[in-house]
Formats: sequence, C-alpha cells, structure tokens
Amino acid sequence: MTQVTIPHLAQIPAELRERLIQLRRDVHRNPELAFQEHETAAKIERALDGLDGVTVERVADTGVVARVSGSGGGATIALRGDTDALPIHEETELDYASQKPGVMHACGHDVHATWAVGAASLLAANPAAGDVVVIFQPAEESGHGAKKMIEAGVLDGVNCIFGGHVDRRFLVGQVVADPGPLGASADTFTIKLRGSGAHAARPHEAADPIVCGSQLVVSLQTIVARRLSPSAPAVLTVATFNAGHATNVIPNAAMLTGTIRATDADTRQRLIDEIEVMVECVTAAHHVEGTVRFDVGPPPLLNDSKIAELARSVVRDVLGPDSLVPLGFTNMAAEDFADYLQAVPGCFLRIGAREEGGKVIPGHSPRFYAAEDAIFVGAAVLAECARRASANRDLA
Repeated sequence: MTQVTIPHLAQIPAELRERLIQLRRDVHRNPELAFQEHETAAKIERALDGLDGVTVERVADTGVVARVSGSGGGATIALRGDTDALPIHEETELDYASQKPGVMHACGHDVHATWAVGAASLLAANPAAGDVVVIFQPAEESGHGAKKMIEAGVLDGVNCIFGGHVDRRFLVGQVVADPGPLGASADTFTIKLRGSGAHAARPHEAADPIVCGSQLVVSLQTIVARRLSPSAPAVLTVATFNAGHATNVIPNAAMLTGTIRATDADTRQRLIDEIEVMVECVTAAHHVEGTVRFDVGPPPLLNDSKIAELARSVVRDVLGPDSLVPLGFTNMAAEDFADYLQAVPGCFLRIGAREEGGKVIPGHSPRFYAAEDAIFVGAAVLAECARRASANRDLA
C-alpha cells in the first residue's frame, strides 16, 4: 500500500485507517450487483455500529442511511456513497480480488462505500454544526438507485449534498471539483422494426427490416453531426442490432438498441425528438413499421457553482494548494448522483485513485482497482465539506 504524505490526513487515526482498509477489502472480495447488496449493507451497518451520535436505518431494501448528529444550529448536509458492483470477471490479481466469478467492483464503489463510513466516523468524532445524513446507495450502475433512495425520503430536510467518484486518471491526493457539467444524461432507446419476410433469393417480395435497420444505423449518426450545434456535447450510439436466424430467409422483424448522452436538458430532448423523426421517415421509405421506446436514465450532472467553490476551498485546505485539478475533458458518462442534484444543490467530486507510478486504468475494466489511500482522501474531504457547508449561513 502506498502512503499519502498529506499532513492534514493525520487526523485519521491509525485504528480507523485499518478498519477502513479491512472493510474495503471485504466489500471488494464479496461484490454484489444492483439491488442485491444485502451482505454489503449488513457490513456497512456493522461498521457504523457504536459510533457516538450516529443512528442507522435500512431503506429501499439494500440501502443504508446513517444520521450523524450535529453540535447544533447548522444546515443539514448529505454525503453519498454507492455500493453495487458490475457483471465483470475480475482480472486484477489482487490479494482481495472478487471471490464471485463474473462479478467485481470495477468502478470503485467498494471505496466509495468505505470512505462514506470513514466520513461518518470523522464526523462522529468532530461533528458538523448540523446533522449530516450519510447515504449508502444501491444500484448506481443501473441508474435507478438514487431515485429509490430519494423516494425513501433520504433528502427530507437536507440543504445540500456532496459525493465523489474514484478516478485513476488522477493521482491520490488530486481532486476535481469543477462547477457546472461533470457528467452527461444517459437515456436508452429500443427501436422495433416490423417488415414482411421472404426467401432471401427473392428480396423484392419482402419489406426487409435488416436493410431498413442498416439505413437507420447510418442515418441516426447524422443527428449529432448535422442536427445539433457543434458546441453541444452529445453522443448517440447504436449498441445492438438483432435480426434473423437463417442465411436464406429475410426475417419479419429486427431490433436496435442504444444510448444517447447530453450535458444539457435542451440537447437531451432534441436527441429524443430527432430519433423519433428519423425512425418515422426511414421506416416509411422502406415500407416497414417502426416504433421507438425510450428508457429515461439519470439527467446531466451539474455541480452548483457556489457549492463547488466551497468544495474547492476544502480541497485546497485539506490536501494543499496543488491538489485541486481540472477534469480536463467533457465527460459523457453518467452518474445518478445527478438525481440528487435535481432536488438539492451540491457538488460531485472526482477523487484521484492512482498510486505513484501506477497506470491509468479505465473504470469498468476487469483490471480496474483504486489505490487504498484514496479512501482516506475521500473520507477527509467529504467530512470537511459537510462541516463547512453546515456552518454556511446561506444554506441553513
């Protein structure tokens, strides 16, 4: 394990560091998929048990909420960690690698859950002015976990929220706290095509859904290229195309699925509208019936500028003036923390998780892991964000 040499992190006692490391390794070794995080939730509850001034509640079946009592008179702040893993077979060769074939923490949620326990522990020892609600959320990867937790009332009375995500593009001790867009919306679409089948040797007798679908794949790409402003980041990807079973048969039907991403609400709606028009026109040209259905996912993630500035000051004070770094690119991946930001202002951080000399490893890779010292950075920064925001009179 590398050792962070940031003086302010000395506030984390050795005993707490060891408990957090063991918790992270246990969670990593035993990953659970979205809405199946029963063992993980129980581990978190045990890790929080006995902390002074902390009450713990199970919500949304596999979610956990810890409320850390404040010293009095401040705003109520929420911190969020997530707990679910991905259906990926781990190839890290870590001593604590997943023991469940085909399931692993390939996105760092084992660390997010652990640093949220760490933040709760630090706040129990040194409380914020107001209460701090620490949310351990299931099912981030499905895009539906945050909504379930909000429906369970976890944001009731909350004035603002902070969260974070490990990122191996950045070294341990580096943190991104940019205002504005930090992630994209993530909606999916399903296009069903219904033509009429025929012998593959007599295509003129068919209304070919494969040819129609192929034209759609090409035509849909013109939406971003020709229907949107070049200044508006957007992605439209057709990810699956299924049709037919035999080499000498033109099938009756075909189906396409994919995803659309945008960093603002207007572009998000424009993508949906243009897909509907494209499906209508292309299918008509091929004498094929077409329907399109959208599954609405998380909205764009937009950090509040004032809350982000507060977080930036915390990062500089806790980790040093050189610790604050820009994201440096437009992130078209999604994060359902954005659902919380639709309800209350807040800031989502990218927290460096690459050890000195380590490789940049993308999330959702079978070789992904986060350096363990990122746990302590996340815990210290999030706890101090809660303290400082709770004492802010504009939020109370």
